[in-house]
Amino acid sequence: MHVRIRSTLAVLAALILGLGLAACGGDDSDSGSGAKASADTPLKVGASPVPHAEILDYVAKELAPKAGLKLDVVTYDDYIQPNVALQEGKLDANYFQTVPYLDAQKQDNPDYSDLVALKPVHLEPLGIYSKKVKDLAAVPNGATVTLSNDPANEARGLKLLQQAKLITLKADAPANATPRDVESNPKDLKFQTIAPANLPRTLDDADLSVINGNYAIEADLVPAKDALALEDAKDNPNANLVVVKKDRQDDPRVQKLEQLLHSPEVKTFIEKKYQGSVIPSF
Repeated sequence: MHVRIRSTLAVLAALILGLGLAACGGDDSDSGSGAKASADTPLKVGASPVPHAEILDYVAKELAPKAGLKLDVVTYDDYIQPNVALQEGKLDANYFQTVPYLDAQKQDNPDYSDLVALKPVHLEPLGIYSKKVKDLAAVPNGATVTLSNDPANEARGLKLLQQAKLITLKADAPANATPRDVESNPKDLKFQTIAPANLPRTLDDADLSVINGNYAIEADLVPAKDALALEDAKDNPNANLVVVKKDRQDDPRVQKLEQLLHSPEVKTFIEKKYQGSVIPSF
């Protein structure tokens, strides 16, 4: 009788221990956990709505099924949360940023040190827009210019203003240049920095606004037609790309996504849909 009781208790203890370990261990396929996920587990990717999520939706519908890849696309309306979510393990990857932007984020956020940029996919040329000026030669003295308030895109905007011959930056201006690094400003332009998503809204008040391509498109602007000046595409370091944590680089699902994003089909999709407002970088 005592033997049977001991045996029963031992079995029950083993079952409880097994259930406890399963509960504590969780599912190894959890998104962003660092554990190897099953090939059937959707790859969770954070993206800006335009054009990133549109490109991913095309891949998900037209290319991924044949490649055996499932995508779960999560959209974000700002440039902050996709990296936060990736670092916290809520995403497997994100697709919204450039290498200069990621580098600037790493300088400000040591926790991002294990975020890794993959291969360039597309360029959204930064543009100068205006509702008040038809020609950059007619920009009035003392004109107000709105720029992105994140360091990488603020510097990128200043470089575009220099390309348009409105200002000259100091020869030793750093990569993350600010208006303090302007050497020559013949029209005495006044700079205001604004959250990138809000830049199109400043067009009613500002004389000029330097707007990121994705937000310009969302605001129904056509960069290839409406911009008074666009960034040069040649040798431009500001291509958009997929970013993952180091332990996800070899994830077969990430590798499949990279192959599809750099396929001839995606290149054709970008060229036809965006007509020069978004440019393939491969």
